[in-house]
Parts: sequence; C-alpha cells; structure tokens
Amino acid sequence: MASAGPSAASTQPALPSGPAVFKTIPYAFILPEIVCGTWVWILVAATSVSLPLLQGWVMYVSLTSCLISLLLLLSYLFGFHRNSENWKVLDSLYHGATAILYMSAAVLQANATINSEFQFDTPLNYQLNSAASFFAFLTTFLYILHAFSIYYQ
Repeated sequence: MASAGPSAASTQPALPSGPAVFKTIPYAFILPEIVCGTWVWILVAATSVSLPLLQGWVMYVSLTSCLISLLLLLSYLFGFHRNSENWKVLDSLYHGATAILYMSAAVLQANATINSEFQFDTPLNYQLNSAASFFAFLTTFLYILHAFSIYYQ
C-alpha cells in the first residue's frame, strides 16, 4: 500500500516575492550585501590608489557584485522567479562564487591597507583603506552566510 503523504515538491518552502524578501532569512541578506558592497567601492574610490592592480580587482568585484545582487533583489521583489527550483540553485551558485571572489578582494584590500600604513601618505588614506578592508570582510561574511543558508534550506 502506497503512502498518501505529500510530495517532495510541496514540502519545499516557497521562494519569497515582494516585501516578504526582507523577512525571509537567506534573502534578507541581499540588502546588507548591497549596502556593504557599496561602501567598499566608495571607500576604495576615495583613497589615493597606490597599487592599481590590487585595488582595481577590489573595485571590479565590489561593483559587479553590487549590481548583480541589485538585479537579483529586484527579480525577487517583482517575483520573476515564479517559485522555480532553478532560482535556488542560481542563488546558491552566485552567492558561493561571489563569496570566493570577495574573499580574494578582501585579502587584496587588506594588503593595500598594510602597504598604505608604511607609505608616507596622509592618515586619512590609511583610515579609508582600513574601513574598506573592514567592509570587504563583512561583505564576504554576508555572502558566505547567504550561500550556506540557501544551501541548507
């Protein structure tokens, strides 16, 4: 005799859309990711760049991630996902890959901060680099939290 229990598809939680995005845990991390990522590229852009190759990568990762996360947030707000299981896979892969890229950018920004400490620049440049490093690591942590929480959901 076959069991008449619910199917596996009906037990999956529905993807949020509209304002529910800000109340659901993995998706509520998107807005802080955007805000902290925006602070990273604003602070790096405000410094006098001593290592253009390193901080160029930081700018590329932070700006690209910010824009793609904004598009992802808008797609969740407007319900473009239509509760498809593929969006969970896309979301998990995007946030996992971005966490790795952001970790590399955060380490390079920390290196730029250390190098700016020993140069004869203004203390403001070192403080801006320190703040950019802090927000880069914070944004990395947010992307990691999002990737793992969507994976384990």
